Amino acid sequence: MPTSTSSLKKIGRLDRPDNMGSAQMFQNPFLEKLSRTHILIPITLFFLISVVCLYFAATTTSISFSIGILVMLAGIFAFTFVEYMMHKHFFHMEPDTPIKDKLQYSVHGVHHDYPRDKDRLAMPPFVSAAYVLIFYAVFTLIMGDYALYFLPGFLFGYAAYLGVHYVVHAYQPPKNFLKVLWVNHAVHHYKDPDVAFGVSSPLWDYILGTMPKKEK
Repeated sequence: MPTSTSSLKKIGRLDRPDNMGSAQMFQNPFLEKLSRTHILIPITLFFLISVVCLYFAATTTSISFSIGILVMLAGIFAFTFVEYMMHKHFFHMEPDTPIKDKLQYSVHGVHHDYPRDKDRLAMPPFVSAAYVLIFYAVFTLIMGDYALYFLPGFLFGYAAYLGVHYVVHAYQPPKNFLKVLWVNHAVHHYKDPDVAFGVSSPLWDYILGTMPKKEK
């Protein structure tokens, strides 16, 4: 079985030459296919759910459009923090038990072993759908009708993260201010997996001190 991310750092396999391939996660061909997805599937799913939420927000609540926009922006901002914390503390959990090691490898370690496998740059659709249901339930419990604006903002942030993550792995870096996203993620994959946890934004890496150090 391929080695987990924390072990990769210790034995220097983060820059191995065979990371162009793809891991077989399951012996069952149906489960193996379910573990893969085209990047546009979850992004389209999030877009459609967001449209439905905004429709109900506009037709069934008394929340003004201006307030709704502010709530959506708050949802985007909240996602950047969730993205950072999930990547740092869940995707890169210390695999100190067999169960945690298998979980960590299945959800993220495989991506570090095969970072150019385009079919595993997003969670499978059924996992993404389950996430959305959980988010909707939690947000509704906390903020009531405002969740109908907050969730689309949150999902927009999620879709942006998926899009950025895909293009960072699939294309060469642009010659503009967005290049920092490519550079940071390359450092995270090939030099130090304990820095640059923000994929769609380096905001929380700056705030929480995990930006890669600039080489002299």
